[in-house]
Amino acid sequence: MRFGPVPAGQARGAILAHATTAGGRRLKKGHVLGAEDVAALQAAGVTAVVVAALEPDDLGEDEAARRIAAALETRGIEVRAPATGRVNLHAVAAGVFTVDRALIDAINALDPAITLATVAAHAAVSAGQMVATVKIIPFAVSAALVGTVAGICAGREAFAVHAFRPWRVGLVQTVLSGVKPSVLDKTVRVTAARLVRSGSTLSGEARTGHDEAELSTAIAAAAAENDLVLVFGASAVSDADDVIPAAIRRAGGQVERFGMPVDPGNLLVLGRVGDVPVLGAPGCARSPKENGFDWILDRLVAGVAVDSAAIAGMGVGGLLMEIPTRPQPRERPAQPHRPAVHAVLLAAGRSSRMGGPNKLMANFAGEPLLRRTARQVLASRVRRTVVVLGHQAARATAALDGLDVRLVANPDYASGLSSSLKAGIAALPAEAAGALVVLGDMPGVTVDDLDRLVAAFETAGGLSIVRATFNGKRGNPVILPRSLFAAVEALSGDTGARHIVESGAADVVDVEIGEGAFLDVDTPEAMRAAGGLLQG
Repeated sequence: MRFGPVPAGQARGAILAHATTAGGRRLKKGHVLGAEDVAALQAAGVTAVVVAALEPDDLGEDEAARRIAAALETRGIEVRAPATGRVNLHAVAAGVFTVDRALIDAINALDPAITLATVAAHAAVSAGQMVATVKIIPFAVSAALVGTVAGICAGREAFAVHAFRPWRVGLVQTVLSGVKPSVLDKTVRVTAARLVRSGSTLSGEARTGHDEAELSTAIAAAAAENDLVLVFGASAVSDADDVIPAAIRRAGGQVERFGMPVDPGNLLVLGRVGDVPVLGAPGCARSPKENGFDWILDRLVAGVAVDSAAIAGMGVGGLLMEIPTRPQPRERPAQPHRPAVHAVLLAAGRSSRMGGPNKLMANFAGEPLLRRTARQVLASRVRRTVVVLGHQAARATAALDGLDVRLVANPDYASGLSSSLKAGIAALPAEAAGALVVLGDMPGVTVDDLDRLVAAFETAGGLSIVRATFNGKRGNPVILPRSLFAAVEALSGDTGARHIVESGAADVVDVEIGEGAFLDVDTPEAMRAAGGLLQG
């Protein structure tokens, strides 16, 4: 193709490169100039025009785009008619889009005159949605170049839409004390809504205790009647031998993968009982927001193979949301006011693993550990601090002398941690939007750590749980939003806030604070390693 200015009298049969006006006639870009057009240009005093003139081997942009689209081997795709050098390709039915990226890259690397763009690999698409477009940049390209593209495409599926298949899906939820029925009911609604896009339906729901044996029976029963089984645990999966994966194996199945490099969605379990896939859902799947669970669910229902290797390859692009506690988030939501955080310092325990001495009275650089922890909390951004006392209350009170804290007695401290947590939460004022629950025996937690937790709670609008972590593993302290204070009342025995945190009742924001999140001093060895001296 030749491109450039030519005398108007020699422009017949050429393609006009730029729109122009001649004698009241509007000649559009891409118009093939005829004899009348040339006469009008000359009559209007136009001496030269910029045109594209095709060589014998050239194909016009529309024909080139049509031939390339026709050469693409596809499934579930409708090819539309060419226009202005473009052919659009659309999904025939709703499903999951797959693409041979190497082939698309090879076509686009051949010559900049030819471009081919698609939606992202494994995107869920709707019926009629445009999934790819062929665009010829100039007005024409050589037939030989188009032939080369056709040769590259031969024998290779460029892309496809794998149509969703309507599946029967069984739902199993485990239950612990403190998990509100409203959370479980919401999970049913959200899951049913998730299945609408694939035409799938929930065939039923079972609720069991968070117990391997009980859950395995429910999984086996659901797998016998459904195409897919979804399991939501009352407590998040923390190990490949935790309750959900163990129950899958006990039901006669196998676990193919625990964990995925998609956030949110890390704690997903993929298994099978016979030919029926079983998905252990991460807590974030209780929310309708997109997460890694959606990726796996859509592929399974569309018949796209999912195995451990496929999940391992999901890391690039797997960060699905901005996490406000990570350094320098791109945008911070406007805060009309800061939700008030009050601290609950738990100091009622009997130090039973210590074998006698009260660990909270251990000497750290000349002061009791309890006083050291309380000073750290008071120096942070929390509004006020409640300290829950029980074992050796008089001694603990003396250790806190002069500090601006409110002391709350827990006469039932021997029954376990839950009674102290209840006492502390009950003592908070109405203005408390969140409770920073601090264990008295964690000398590695600093004022800066506490401030970062509070800042994360504020950034999340005071509605999320905020949890300290070390190398991605959950730890302490934890901030509970007011919406979960009522759930604390349902706790019993030696149970802390962990089950509430992992119940899915609120979003969880993890804040990496380092080894301080794990460093407690429950044993004499741990106390010595941390630099503390037991006082008896």
